[in-house]
Amino acid sequence: MSGGTELVQGKELSYQEVVEKYPEIPRLIILKIDVQRRGVHYTEKALNNIDESLHQLRSPYIFGARDSKLTPVPESLLLRDGTSIIVDPTPAEQNPYIVDFVEGRFVLVDKEEVLEEVDLWQKPKFYDKKTSSGIAMSHIISARPQRLNIFQSGFCHFWANDKGCRYCDIVSHFKQQRSELGIPSKLTPQDVSEAIKEALKEEGRFTGICLTSGSDTRGEEAFDQEVDFYLEILQAIGENFATKKFPSQLIATAFNEKQLARLYEETGLMSYTSDLEVLNEQLFNWICPGKAEWIGYQEWKNRLIRAVDIFGRGFVSTGIVGGVETAKPYGFTDENEALKSTLEEAEYLASKGVNTVYIVWVPKPGSSFKGQKNPSLDYFVGLAKGLHELRIKYSLPIDYDDYRRCGNHPDTDLSRLL
Repeated sequence: MSGGTELVQGKELSYQEVVEKYPEIPRLIILKIDVQRRGVHYTEKALNNIDESLHQLRSPYIFGARDSKLTPVPESLLLRDGTSIIVDPTPAEQNPYIVDFVEGRFVLVDKEEVLEEVDLWQKPKFYDKKTSSGIAMSHIISARPQRLNIFQSGFCHFWANDKGCRYCDIVSHFKQQRSELGIPSKLTPQDVSEAIKEALKEEGRFTGICLTSGSDTRGEEAFDQEVDFYLEILQAIGENFATKKFPSQLIATAFNEKQLARLYEETGLMSYTSDLEVLNEQLFNWICPGKAEWIGYQEWKNRLIRAVDIFGRGFVSTGIVGGVETAKPYGFTDENEALKSTLEEAEYLASKGVNTVYIVWVPKPGSSFKGQKNPSLDYFVGLAKGLHELRIKYSLPIDYDDYRRCGNHPDTDLSRLL
């Protein structure tokens, strides 16, 4: 398994030192991780060379950014090997990477050194169109280079009694988007179906559809209303496909077997993800109090494992906010211990047919963890390597959430090596 993280003379390893430590990990993946970890800042020259008819600008998203703004900067970046960097615009004083425009090309700069040429995401054609109800389709579907995202509701009911996840800013960001952009509070199946139909006219571009929103605790059984809404949206999407199943992922609450069976049998859904966020019961109870109150850590894991019987081995996963296990004041203070603990829990899930994927923890200004510092680059590379090795060891596919169908998980980027 992955080796431990290390410090040199009390300092974190530099980007180049981490590249040298992990010769088996592609350099561009390591760069991606560091850019996600630190964020980016666009120079005026870069912003002045955006072509709004070609480049995709920031569209409605379920979480906020490190600059707490909704200004129309580029949605995100592509490295020259096609690797996506889903990254926040970040104030310059926070030491982000710099995106500049030099000699006719966009480049990634650190400490005044040009490291790589980058591309801006290409805007899909459907972004310029509206549904029959008059809503911009870019407010219905957010595109990644090869995936369509549907955020059908931006409210999470765990926040109703102030027990939302401590790293999360979903509710404050949702309110900001409604106020400043006029996005709908809840999508309708009709609008979603129309937007999907239009997006699919761009043949060959998109390889999957992902749905996610905040949890909804309401219903005869807890979360029944959330399940009902997903059913409506998934069935509306399915109207655009000739086959019963279509390439799709649902990222949602840990539903019970009856609820999951409905989702699988009554829709075209092919894969299911339910995020534990942190693989440690004590930290889960602290960081995710709403999830702990309504379901609990052990039951959440058990529901993931039972979901394998419905969706199939390797088509169920949990996401974690990699690095949040070091959050102050109760998180791990030693990166080696944090990495060891996380990978041990991930291995247990892998042995039961459940994948674990991670996103880089970014302390958001709209969250309880604002102002905190995320772990070292060394730590995040070790976590990516460790999770990738678990998928190899247990022969778990990750096609539905890989570098093409997601692009936000450094560990699944490594599936390109297989």
